[in-house]
Amino acid sequence: MAGVRVRLTFRDELIKEPLVGRMMRRYDVLPNIRRADIDDTLGWMICEITGERATVEEALAWIAGEGVEVDRLGDVVEG
Repeated sequence: MAGVRVRLTFRDELIKEPLVGRMMRRYDVLPNIRRADIDDTLGWMICEITGERATVEEALAWIAGEGVEVDRLGDVVEG
């Protein structure tokens, strides 16, 4: 298992979409939300996404394709 720490930023039209839940189900990854802030126009969360390395990469590519801004924070979590 491996993981990566990321900041996910959601624009206003994506805030009400359950994209993190869909990512979990579709790719069998586990996000550990460390910090988040959501209001009516913008939402962001810092989380560690863990799973099989290739699957984590696929999950991040998918959520970025859905319009979520994905910024890698550089800390790789190995477990």
